[in-house]
Amino acid sequence: MPGPTLRAAFSVWAERPQVAMTDFSALYQKYAPDVFRFAMYLSGNRGEAEDITSETFVRAWTAPEPIAMATVKGYLLTIARNLFLQGLRNRSRAIPLDESIRDPRPGPEAETEKKAEYFAVMAGLQRLPEIDRAALLMSAFEGMPYAEIARALGISLAAVKMKIHRSRLTLSRLEEPK
Repeated sequence: MPGPTLRAAFSVWAERPQVAMTDFSALYQKYAPDVFRFAMYLSGNRGEAEDITSETFVRAWTAPEPIAMATVKGYLLTIARNLFLQGLRNRSRAIPLDESIRDPRPGPEAETEKKAEYFAVMAGLQRLPEIDRAALLMSAFEGMPYAEIARALGISLAAVKMKIHRSRLTLSRLEEPK
């Protein structure tokens, strides 16, 4: 004749809810180390063993049907083994993503570095005298020839070349490590 069933041990919870947590705590205190040790031997991974142990007790707590096992410990270890096997099946179905499918956009670190560089350049541009900044922007961003920049700013061609050169030097010093 089988021994006491888990359902019999849990049946008290339905009748007296105030006792339920105490009884479940007692069962957990008694069997959790055994379930954890068993899960640890199965999986070889502490984190996975902890997950299996906690899920085992959740499943035991929420079991809808009467449990027909000779011992509570046997029932809990059966749940733990089934959870481990389910995890193995789930992992065997997972396939690694092909590297060519990766998102071509830069990661968060690269984005952060890019933003920091942008703000540093913008701050450096704001420190340049207005005429130097205008000459550099007309050349670099608008692609205007030096002669046209000289006419637009009302300065000589040599002055435009000098201002653009000095502005680039000033901005390049911002990027150098200090």
